[in-house]
This record gives sequence, C-alpha cells and structure tokens, in this order.
Amino acid sequence: MRTNLKTLLAIVLTGIIANAKAQQVDTSSYFFSVQQSVEFALKHNTAMQNVILDQQIATNKIKEIIGSGLPQINGSGQLQQFIEIPTSQLPGEIFGGPAGTFIPVKFGVPYTASAGFSITQLAFSGSYLIAIQGTKIYNEIAKKNIERTQLETSTEVTKAYYTVLVNNEKKKLLAINLDRIKKIVDDTKALNLNGFVEKIDVDRITVTYNNLSTEFGNISRLLDLSTVLLKYKMGMDQISTLTLTDKIENLGITTGIAENAKFDYSRRVEIQLYELAITGRKLMLKADRFGYMPTVAFFGSATAQAQRTKPNFFEAKAPWYPAAIVGLQINVPIFDGLQKNYKIQSDKIELLKSENDLLFMQRTIDMQQMVTKVNLQNSSASLQSQKDNMTLAQSVFDVAKTKYEQGFSSNLEVINAQTALKEAQTNYFNALYDTVIAKVEYDKSIGSFIK
Repeated sequence: MRTNLKTLLAIVLTGIIANAKAQQVDTSSYFFSVQQSVEFALKHNTAMQNVILDQQIATNKIKEIIGSGLPQINGSGQLQQFIEIPTSQLPGEIFGGPAGTFIPVKFGVPYTASAGFSITQLAFSGSYLIAIQGTKIYNEIAKKNIERTQLETSTEVTKAYYTVLVNNEKKKLLAINLDRIKKIVDDTKALNLNGFVEKIDVDRITVTYNNLSTEFGNISRLLDLSTVLLKYKMGMDQISTLTLTDKIENLGITTGIAENAKFDYSRRVEIQLYELAITGRKLMLKADRFGYMPTVAFFGSATAQAQRTKPNFFEAKAPWYPAAIVGLQINVPIFDGLQKNYKIQSDKIELLKSENDLLFMQRTIDMQQMVTKVNLQNSSASLQSQKDNMTLAQSVFDVAKTKYEQGFSSNLEVINAQTALKEAQTNYFNALYDTVIAKVEYDKSIGSFIK
C-alpha cells in the first residue's frame, strides 16, 4: 500500500513539474507576414527591450540631475552616554590653592541627546544650469538609440524573412524536379526490363536522381536553419511554430534608384546621434568654463539638545534646549593648479574628435550609397537575365523529355536538360535573394527603409 502511494505521489509531482515547465515556454503558433514579423521583433527582440530599458534609465538619470538642485533636507539624531565624564584641569588659585597648581574637575552629565534637521538650497551654479540643458540631449540620445535599434532590428528580420521565403521556393522546385526524375527513373527501369534501353541508361538517370535527392535534403535542412535564425532575430522561442504568409511572387520588389540629388544626411539616424554628441561636447565645454564662477547656496538647521543625569529623555517635564541657524554660503574658485584649464583644453580636443567622427560618418554614408546602388543595379540586371534563362531551360527540358518519351532521344539528353534547368533555377533564386537584400541595404543607406 505504501509503495502504491509513493508511486502515485511521484507520478502526480512529475506531472505538476512538467506542466509548470511547459507553461514557461511559448508553444504558440504564429502566421506572420514580413511586416508582422518586424512588429513582433520590435516587442520581443532582446536588443529592443534593452534600449527601451536604457531610455527608462535615462529618464531616471534626468530626474536625479534635476533633483540635485532642489532643497536637500536631512535629519539627524543622537543618544550618548559617557561611561566616564571627561576631566578638565582648572588652576588651583581659583579655589584658593597655591599658584601653579591644578585641580581636576569633571564637567557635564552622563546622558545627552540631540535631534534636528538641516536644509540646503542651491541658489546659483553655472554647472547645474548646463547640466539641466544636457538632460535634453541625454533624453534625445536615448530616443535616437531606440530608433536606431528599431531600424537595425527591422532590416535584420526582413532579410531573414526573405531568406526563408527563397529557401522554401528552392525546396519546392527541387521537390518538383525530384518527382520528374523519379518518374523517368521508373520509366527507364521498365524499358530496361523490356530490353529497350541498356542498364547504363538506368544507372545514369539514377545518379542524377540520387544527386537531386541529396540536394533536396540539404535545402530542407537549410530551410529549417534559416527559420531558426529568423525566430532568433525576432526574439521568438524556437519551440514556437512560425508560418510565413507572404509569398515570394507577391513581394512586389521595386528596384528603383534615387536620382543623384544632394543627400540630406540628417535622414540617417547615425548622423543625428553624432550631431547630438557634438552638442553634448559643446555643453560639457561650457560647463567646465562655468567652473570658474562662484556657487551660491542657502542653508539652515534647527536642533534640540537634552542633558540628563538619568536616561529620561522622553519625560514630559524634562527640558530640551533648542538652537537654530540660517545662512548664505558662497564658494569662489581661486586657484586649482590649472586643473580646469587643462580640462577645458581636453574638452576642445574631444569636440574636434566628435566633429571628425561626424565627417567620417558622412563619408561612410556616401560610400555605402555608392556600393549599395551598384549592388542593386547589378543584382536587378542579373535577376532579369536569370529569369529568362530559367524559362528557356524549362522549355529545353520539356522538349527533351517529350523526345525521350516518344523514343527520339536517349535519357542522356534529358539528364543534361535537367542539370541545366536545375542550375538555371538555382541561379534565379540566388539572384532573387541578392536583389531583395540589395534593395533592403540600399533603402537603408538612403534613409528610406520603412520599419
């Protein structure tokens, strides 16, 4: 009986644990277009989540900076017991003793207590005023980082989505080719049994079939791998099921090239970030120059003190002795060993570096646009050419197959036509993939990629 109970308990606990683990993993099924995949990634991609958290950190940092200029209030309290009251030496003549002698005397009580608060309020600080201006830059940088990560995530997910589509089409075409060759293999074997063709014809077509079968397995695994990569970039659990709803023929790829007008660099978020960095450097330089100016602050404090021979501080009739003070404090920098001067010189150099970084980024964008433009033009031309070749190769294969079935040619002609067709199809889909990726990269380079 005990054994049965233990077994039942083990089964129940195992089921509970398994159910709990299952609830932690997203096993949902998704049917996504490329736009829906991007939208999912913008919510679930880890990099996106982190830049959103960075913006929250920036918001808190801004409030922290603003808070440093608000009233600063602190409270304090102290209870103290003298185990041994301090002894002071008083001249002996005070008490009628001979000159030059001292009498030890203990002043004070064994128990003391104090409580109070202090307040300071910054009245003027040049550095604080600049810091307030800097918070706007800090917040804007956080927003632009989100925008940049959105763009990067969108482009990566889009390219990964198109990769899956292209690999899926490759797999479909290979499956069709495999079925065609399988039928020819079966027909050739039947002809061989009846003595119409030699065994070498069977072996030749079987080799072609085996090669296609191996390639089909390879593209199937590649399709699975590209789907894994897409889920990874989207921030989706690998155990989830993802079905792509867009079709390769419905992509509507446009390969238009923008006219050679003067490019507005501010369309690129990277340029916006570099410009914000320059503004930040200028503010830092201004803040260090303000370091030569005085700072002014108001202060005040109030305390109450009690002295007792017994620890009866909270008795209603026992006296507490108050004290209070208010004041104005001015700190004027006089000489700091030229530290501020060297800091200002360093700020100027850092500003020059930031300006150089901006110029370098502009040149990089110019280079990117030229490279992506040429890549798009070349891939577009190749796509049209490979499409025509695929159509011709299909026509040649159909003719060769018909001639073979009617007994006017050997299967060698069919094999050659099939090889040419497969190569043309592979070249077409490679060109299609290159064109899609080139278009994404070109749109990104001119700042017109739509997230």
